[in-house]
Amino acid sequence: MDLRMTAFDSPLFSVLQHLHDAGDDFEKSVSGPSRTYARDAKAMAATPADVMEYPNSYAFVIDMPGLKSGDIKVQVEDDNVLVISGERRRQEEEKEGAANYVRMERRVGKFMRKFVLPENANTDKISAVCQDGVLTVTVEKLPPPEPKKPKTIEVKIA
Repeated sequence: MDLRMTAFDSPLFSVLQHLHDAGDDFEKSVSGPSRTYARDAKAMAATPADVMEYPNSYAFVIDMPGLKSGDIKVQVEDDNVLVISGERRRQEEEKEGAANYVRMERRVGKFMRKFVLPENANTDKISAVCQDGVLTVTVEKLPPPEPKKPKTIEVKIA
């Protein structure tokens, strides 16, 4: 609401208008997601992955073209969350006659994916291999629990 339109040009009404408008900005900032959450959500959405289940393991396959092993982190959080993250940086040219980009389509920036591992995943046996720009993280399965044998109780005659 613009109070100047109603012929209230006094400084008091100007301050009241400013406070009223500031309240709207405050509500937007409190109700909206945090910057960290928004950044992580973008990083996760920009990192497609294939997840496969084999008889003895799970495989997570993610394209990582142009990245070195030092640019990729594979971690396990909270004992059952697999986190694959890293950062792809633009190559800086330090020549005097460096070219100006006409078009920049290759994605740069941070990437991340989180996967909740099933109960039968063995978090102590995880391997990660990056070959030809494809990262494959293999998580072995725990052996199935042995079935309990029935306990026989002898019936006595009283």
